[in-house]
Amino acid sequence: MSPFTLPFEKPITELENKLRELRTFSENQDIDVSLEIQRMQQKIEETREKIYSELTAWQKVQVARHPLRPYTMDYIKAMTTDFQELHGDRVHRDDRAIIGGFAKLDGRPVMVIGTQKGRDTKSNLECNFGCAYPEGYRKALRLMRLAAKFGVPIITLIDTPGAFPGIESEERHIAEAIAVNLREMFNLRTPIIVTIIGEGGSGGALGIGVGDRILILENAYYSVISPEGCAAILWKDRTYADKAAEALKLTAADLIETGLADEIVKEPKGGAHSDPKAMAATLKEVLLSKLDELSAVPVDDLLEQRYRKFRQMGEVGLDESGSFTPSEPAVDPAEVPPEIEEPVDEVEEEEEDEKTDETTDKEESKT
Repeated sequence: MSPFTLPFEKPITELENKLRELRTFSENQDIDVSLEIQRMQQKIEETREKIYSELTAWQKVQVARHPLRPYTMDYIKAMTTDFQELHGDRVHRDDRAIIGGFAKLDGRPVMVIGTQKGRDTKSNLECNFGCAYPEGYRKALRLMRLAAKFGVPIITLIDTPGAFPGIESEERHIAEAIAVNLREMFNLRTPIIVTIIGEGGSGGALGIGVGDRILILENAYYSVISPEGCAAILWKDRTYADKAAEALKLTAADLIETGLADEIVKEPKGGAHSDPKAMAATLKEVLLSKLDELSAVPVDDLLEQRYRKFRQMGEVGLDESGSFTPSEPAVDPAEVPPEIEEPVDEVEEEEEDEKTDETTDKEESKT
């Protein structure tokens, strides 16, 4: 049983508690209840599968933020070998919210870069809760340029609520750092695979989010703003975060539908946190297949496809020739109601009467 339980996971927790009690009873009373235990385990699995197959957008956001969910360093340790972390942006300092370095993925050299969160107060403060400063993005760009120099594919892992919005970030030009990354990643002459493994929040995610393939884990999300931030703006109340999550269309399925992601990476039943090793093995397999796919594409074609991929995002109502096509069928003129003459406002009528009276008075006085 997980030491941290999400609200919608309570039915699973209750069944797991009953299973534990049943096993304790069996051991203390020396009674064979293996059949009952087997039935209980099956019921737990069925309940878990049912709950996780019907998650709402807000519940998926909660899963993406689960404190036991694997982070970037967990995937690096589980998927790669010979990882050599590189530090610093060569300008200001080393930002621990973004980590990266050379590694081998099934014997293949890669550059792995990702946002990192902490497990406890100390590590969270060190990583700034996964919210990078400008130097974090400049470090990421330095590593990506280094990888491109040697023709090494780049893998980015995104798990951040957003870039750090404090005054220190503004003083060191956070917007400029992210904008430069966006520009430069389009021109890197090496394959880039982007994977959203948890939270994909705002510009903090975009700063390392330009790639040839955009993958997203089943219970991760990718959004221009957090549901709480959206609710605070639209409803002036953060408690409407569930409604905001639905409206933002931030889930993996929504991103596939809108063309903002290329593939959903399946998670184990119960989320990535329920079986981190299985999750890492699944992601590794998908990454290797994408690397094989992209390595076969000439670099010039790769850059052109990358550019076209992002240029097409957000296009609505355009056909293949680029002409505008209405998304809704034209309305039948016969169904359009006849125009109704709007009544003249009473105030306007009174003003007209006053003007007429004044004109009449002037003519009489002249006479």
